[in-house]
Amino acid sequence: MCVNPHAFRRSERLEVVLPARCRSRTGFLDRGTISDLSAEGCRFESFALTLHAGDLVVINPEGIEGICGKVRWVKGHSAGIEFERPLYAPVVDHLHRRHGTFLAPLTSVTQQEYRLAA
Repeated sequence: MCVNPHAFRRSERLEVVLPARCRSRTGFLDRGTISDLSAEGCRFESFALTLHAGDLVVINPEGIEGICGKVRWVKGHSAGIEFERPLYAPVVDHLHRRHGTFLAPLTSVTQQEYRLAA
């Protein structure tokens, strides 16, 4: 029997494209992007990712104060971060409204519009 790990999440993850910095307990600063967000955590992506599961971090999404958290998993250039304290729901909604529609105009464009002129 295969169990879906997403079924155990406390709240829905919202897609965003949000610039952020992540500082580890050792002081290493990593710049990257939060690609999904919930009140309880986020996915942080960076090409120079140096985090490990269990690391304590402070993540600074653009426009809000730093959030303490713990790295729960690392895969490739992505890390899942669980926040020490959940974010206030209106803050999550605001960040999603502001940074969640960044790629929306591209999804409505058909392939016909991408063809190059001959």
